[in-house]
Amino acid sequence: MKTVAIIGAGIGGLATAIRLVAKGYLVDVFEKESYPGGKLAELRVGGFRFDLGPSLFTHPERVDDLFRLLGEDSADYFQYNRLSTLCRYFWPDGTQLNAPANPKEFAYESRRALNVDTASISEYLLAAGKLYTLASPVFFDQPFPSVKALMSPAGRLLIKNFISLDPLFSLHQRSMLAFKDPKMAQLFDRYAAIFGSNPFRAPAALKIAAHLQHHSGLFFPEDGMYSIARQLADLALRHGVRFHYNSLIQRVNRNIEGNHITGVRLLGRNLDYDLVVSDIDINSFYRHGMVDYRSPLPGRLQRAETSAIIFYWGISGVHVGLDLHNVLFAANPEEEYRYLYKLKKICPDPTLDLYISSKSVPKDAPAGYENWIIMVNTPADIGQNWDQGITRLREIVLKKINDLLGIDLNGKIVFEHIDSPPTIARRTGSWRGALYGSTYNSRISAFIRHPNRRSKINGLYFTGGSVHPGGGIPLCLASAKIVADLIEEKEG
Repeated sequence: MKTVAIIGAGIGGLATAIRLVAKGYLVDVFEKESYPGGKLAELRVGGFRFDLGPSLFTHPERVDDLFRLLGEDSADYFQYNRLSTLCRYFWPDGTQLNAPANPKEFAYESRRALNVDTASISEYLLAAGKLYTLASPVFFDQPFPSVKALMSPAGRLLIKNFISLDPLFSLHQRSMLAFKDPKMAQLFDRYAAIFGSNPFRAPAALKIAAHLQHHSGLFFPEDGMYSIARQLADLALRHGVRFHYNSLIQRVNRNIEGNHITGVRLLGRNLDYDLVVSDIDINSFYRHGMVDYRSPLPGRLQRAETSAIIFYWGISGVHVGLDLHNVLFAANPEEEYRYLYKLKKICPDPTLDLYISSKSVPKDAPAGYENWIIMVNTPADIGQNWDQGITRLREIVLKKINDLLGIDLNGKIVFEHIDSPPTIARRTGSWRGALYGSTYNSRISAFIRHPNRRSKINGLYFTGGSVHPGGGIPLCLASAKIVADLIEEKEG
C-alpha cells in the first residue's frame, strides 16, 4: 500500500483523508493544533459554545457522500436541518427584510419591503441557476485550469456558452442592472463576501452563490457547525486514518534528482511517505519554505486581502427579532469596500454579520442567554494597529446595533472574546489572517487559482480553501474529491 501524509486537518484535509483511505491508501494526518477542523473550530466557556469559523452550510450531500464511501450512513452520526429563513436584513434607514428560503416567498417579501419587481428576482435567480449548472462541472468538479477540463464535454459546453459567465460585468453592475434598486443590489452584492471579494470588482459570475442558497438551500447541523469537522474526523479514525495532533510539520522532503516527494520532516526527524497532500494556506506553504523549490513563488499566488475582526459575546436576554443569520448593512457600500480594499483600513460604518447559533441549537447558550458572533470584514494584516482598531470598532458595533435593532447591549455582555487578523493568522496558519485565501477580484481569478497538483513536483498535492476551486465548506469538499481522483489517476 502507498502511504500518504496530509498536512492539516481542515475540512479539505479530513475529506481527502477519507477519500484516500477508501481507495486503499495508508493515511496519516498531521495537525499543528490539538483538534481537527482548521478554520472550522469552536470555543466553549461558561455554558456558551461559539463556532470559530464558517456559519454557512450548503450542499450537505457532499458530507453524506463521505460516509457512503466507507459504507456508513451519515444520519447515524450527523443530523442537519434545512433552514426556512436564510437571513434577516437591516438597513440604516429602518428598512427590514426577512428572507425566506423559498424563492417565491423571498420575491414576495422583497416586493413588500423594497418594492422590487418579483419578476426581476426570479429572472436573476434563474440565470444564476443556469450558470451554476453550466460552470460547476468544470470549475468545481475537475482540476482546473487544464486542457483536459476545457476539452471535456462540460468544458466544451462552457466555451460554447461563454457569454453565460457574464464576463463583461462586475457583480455590482449585474445587480444594479437586474434590480434598479440600491438596497436589493446591496443584498445580492453581499454574496461576494462569501468569497472574500469586492462586488464592485468581482465578476458577475459570483451570483452563483445566490443560487446555492436560494435553490440548493441553506442548512444547519443540529449540534452546530463544528460537528461537521468532529464527525468527519471520527469517521476517518474509525476506518484507519491516523491523526497526529500538536504536530507542526517543518517541511516537505523531496528527492532533487528524481524530483519526487519523499516524505515530511517533524521535530527534526524525516518521516518517509510516498505522497504528501497539503491542506495549509497556500501562501503560508510557499512563504514558510515548506518545500525546496528554488524558483520564485508561483504566479497564481494572489494577495491575501480580506480578514475580519470577530466579536464573540455571551448576551443576557433572548431577542425575538433576530434569527440565526442576520446582516446589518452599511449606509454606503461603495465607501465600505473602498476602505477595505483600497485604503486597507477599518470602515467607520461597516456591514455587520450577526450569527446566533443558539437560535437553532438552544444548548449553545445557557437558558435566558444567547451567543452572538459579530463579524466585520477588515483588510488582511499588513501591520495596522489592531488594538486601537478593535477598541474603536467595538464602539461602532455597539452603536450600530442600538441604532438598527434598538438593542442596547450595555450591561448585557457577560462574556467576550475577540479575534483579529493577527490572532486568526496564528490559530489557522492563514497568511496575514486572510479568511478566504485568494480573492475573486478580477475577471480571471477563477482561472488563476493555485492548482491541486504541481506538475513540476511529483507526489505533491494541494487541497483546501486557498487553492482550486475555492473557499467555503462545499468547495473544500470538492477540492478533496479532485485531489483523490488526481492521485488515483497519477499514482495508481
